[in-house]
Amino acid sequence: MYRKRPNLMLGFHGCDQSVRDELVRKPDLVKKSNESFDWLGNGFYIWENNYARALKWAEDKKARGTLSTPSVVGVVYQLDYCLDFTDSEFIDILATYYDLMKGDLEFAGKKLPQNKDLPKDKYHDLILRELDCAVIEYLHQKVDEQIQLDLKTKKFTNYKHFDTVRGVFTEGGPAFDGAGIQKKNHIQICIRNLNCIKGFFIPRKESKFP
Repeated sequence: MYRKRPNLMLGFHGCDQSVRDELVRKPDLVKKSNESFDWLGNGFYIWENNYARALKWAEDKKARGTLSTPSVVGVVYQLDYCLDFTDSEFIDILATYYDLMKGDLEFAGKKLPQNKDLPKDKYHDLILRELDCAVIEYLHQKVDEQIQLDLKTKKFTNYKHFDTVRGVFTEGGPAFDGAGIQKKNHIQICIRNLNCIKGFFIPRKESKFP
């Protein structure tokens, strides 16, 4: 009953300026991330209502030499049917699919992937989330398999593909000495169903009033 999230939301996607301009001009040309270490599985990533974090991500990419002009594109979207890891129900569901995947891999004589730190990450934030990504993608795969089986055998299904994935993350070291709050805390959205994206915009600077 409460899994549908129809409300419109604002988020931000860090990228090169050329990508920002292309998305604004041609909003149907959206590229999904398909990396094995994607934190929330494969899809189009948004920082929930966090322009500064999106820009910092793009600036960090420039420092690593993977883009030239750090920029941010605004995104109007809805979560719709969301696999939300700020909700205990979905965390429990994910743990169940982890057990299933672990059993499948053990039966096949394969090892579980592992989350890993970047070599110079002094805070050990497990930036490369290969295990998390694998479990989330396994969940989506099994849901799809069940849907196809139900439609073939019963002509209907009670299962539904997830449109988006949402997670809250803490990283970057303490905001100040002794803090429980970390510098790079954020909420991230992974959009799998691109119909959840309603439009892109170039964020304007906030006006300063006397």
